[in-house]
Amino acid sequence: MSFKRVVVTGIGALTPIGNTAPEYWEGLKNGVSGSDYITKFDAEKFRTRFACEIKNFDVNNFIPRQEARKMDAFAQYAIVASDEAIKDSGLDLEKVDKNKIGVIWGSGIGGLRTFEDECFNFAKGDGTPKFNPFFIPKMIADSASGVISIRHGFRGVNYVTVSACSSANNAIIDAFNYIRLGRLKACVTGGSEAPVTIASVGGFTALRAMSERNDDPKTASRPYDKDRDGFVVGEGSGALILEEYEHAVARGAKIYAEMIGGGFSSDAYHITAPHPEGYGALLSMQDALDDAKIKPEEVDYINTHGTSTPLGDPQELKAIVELFGEHAYNLNISSTKSMTGHLLGGAGAVEAVASILAMQHQLVPPTINHVTEDPIVDNRLNLTLNQAQSRKIDVVLSNGFGFGGHNATVIFRKI
Repeated sequence: MSFKRVVVTGIGALTPIGNTAPEYWEGLKNGVSGSDYITKFDAEKFRTRFACEIKNFDVNNFIPRQEARKMDAFAQYAIVASDEAIKDSGLDLEKVDKNKIGVIWGSGIGGLRTFEDECFNFAKGDGTPKFNPFFIPKMIADSASGVISIRHGFRGVNYVTVSACSSANNAIIDAFNYIRLGRLKACVTGGSEAPVTIASVGGFTALRAMSERNDDPKTASRPYDKDRDGFVVGEGSGALILEEYEHAVARGAKIYAEMIGGGFSSDAYHITAPHPEGYGALLSMQDALDDAKIKPEEVDYINTHGTSTPLGDPQELKAIVELFGEHAYNLNISSTKSMTGHLLGGAGAVEAVASILAMQHQLVPPTINHVTEDPIVDNRLNLTLNQAQSRKIDVVLSNGFGFGGHNATVIFRKI
């Protein structure tokens, strides 16, 4: 069967280190930390009191107040990033066949703040059920793709993938497949999350999954460092416009990169812990390489899942060494979560944007906050520590792994 080629023609980002894709890139290349003390609720009594929040953002500058009130923050973030990506793509929405444009989005949790607010309000009352009529449509995860579709009149396939922290990568791969199979001409894809909430921070700290470095939040996300003690939760959104190559060329679109592969696997091991030998991570990367029909030595840069957890970081690196062999030591590897924190279901989207921009600028963003070498981490690997590095990047691979053992890997190539 002959597949269509798929390219990236637009990008958008709303992150803790930049509210647009260009601002985000400035933060990445300069090694800016997005972590600081939580402002969205009183976290004084929490074991973790910091997060990577979006800064200087007013949703009413992007969405009319009456519309914004009907959306949870994660859907608002989806609108903002996707609007930027659509504009960046140059798609003429008056001329394009909207029946052939889809929206496939990713979110691991969806409208958690909405759920919290409604339940807390009910608990404070006398038992009379007084709920916001928009409670359910604001809360459900698929509302993100729905509001993007409604906003622009896109009538192609429309849904949200939910696979914990691999959700956005799953969404991007699904969009890729719909286009290369000829079912769509273009697709808005990516992911968003708004998890800086009482239940999210409380729940993850109960799992002992989050950093508790309250005395120094700026350096709390420190992938591969010996003293890493958990991830830092982040919020935001990333968006891509994937488009059939011939369709993009015919309209004279600028092309950032070609998407050439996507891979999946399951750890089949534990509900939260990764496979200790990195077996699921290896299978996911191998599946993506097979799908892309490239050899491991063709990859130049890997944007790792790299969450700054004691268990997760070394297993991913172990998988990279096993799969890539000696070429692993020629790669650049970095975790941009050291700067953005972990956007959960939105992580794969902002990291796909980072990967594409790294290839465009031929510059690998750093893994910041590295202070102490970990003896269980192979020190021959180039983890791009603390400072961006220039290098030739033709192929980039980006990983996303989630609770439940979900693994998804995407590969982009310079065009």
